[in-house]
Amino acid sequence: MRKISVGIIGATGYTGSELVRILINHPGVTITLITSESRQGELFSDVHPFFKGIADHKLESLDNIENYNLDLVFLALPHGISMNFVKRFHDSKFKIIDLSGDFRLDSAETYFEWYQKEHVYPQGIDAAVYGLPEINAGKIRAAELVANPGCFPTSAILGTAPLLSGKLADPGLVIIDSKSGVTGAGVKAKTVTHFSNVNDNFKAYGLKRHRHTIEIQETLEKLTDGKTIIQFTPHLLPVDRGILSTIYLRPLVEVSETVLRETYHSFYKKAPFVRLRENVPAIKDVRGTNYCDICVNYDERTGMIIVISVIDNLVKGAAGQAVQNMNLMTGFNETEGLNQVPVNP
Repeated sequence: MRKISVGIIGATGYTGSELVRILINHPGVTITLITSESRQGELFSDVHPFFKGIADHKLESLDNIENYNLDLVFLALPHGISMNFVKRFHDSKFKIIDLSGDFRLDSAETYFEWYQKEHVYPQGIDAAVYGLPEINAGKIRAAELVANPGCFPTSAILGTAPLLSGKLADPGLVIIDSKSGVTGAGVKAKTVTHFSNVNDNFKAYGLKRHRHTIEIQETLEKLTDGKTIIQFTPHLLPVDRGILSTIYLRPLVEVSETVLRETYHSFYKKAPFVRLRENVPAIKDVRGTNYCDICVNYDERTGMIIVISVIDNLVKGAAGQAVQNMNLMTGFNETEGLNQVPVNP
């Protein structure tokens, strides 16, 4: 198998370490460069000791990137930082997969409204392809810049898309109740993720204005060709990784569980990482993998469709999906390097 050379920009957080964990065993990839401005000169395995003897790459400054002949770069950088990289290197020969939110939305104006930050490279918003392979595989294959979706949006959109695309459910109000493990908040210590605040506790946050709301809404509106209203509420679980979304929709036509399940099977028949379940999935069913497990139900008593969608927020919600996008962009099999078995228990 041919090899491509990749760089990981900003690899000291959870997403960066997950990228290395997956790519280190990808038969078509050589990890050529890993950067960190704060830890440059140290070994990657000094920052993440569980990689000792496995990935002992020396961390370098971003300024050294031009010393390497890279085919593709992953940006594991914070929101507001990635756009500076893309602006600086948009004419370089390497393809870019950005794991931040900087290029996921439809306009610089919308970005400012939800992220409270001026966008320094709006041209990148126009050029970027939203990297959800189950919906945009064709565009991803031809892309030079891919905006890797957020973790909550991945779970919510995959759970909802067949219903809205098939005009089976009302887009006028989609209620999404999502729960995430603490790694979704990033590696830096915050009061909300202190052990004493997370352990033996459960809380909602980002009420009404969580920035993933607009990402979900804009993506689903492209499937409905009309106005979609999302009521999205995230919650913090006292677990390290995983997202479970419970989604409620009102049907537009007469439906049954048989019809709903046939709709999902048809929509995802070519999606290797979506597993349709007849029983309700749990986050440990997908832990450490790129799978999204979905169960769709119809409650005849209330007349509501109920969808349960689970992912690992660090894999299908971040690094694994980025590798899936890389595979599409570089001509590898979509599943290459992503055949991990869930870790359960």
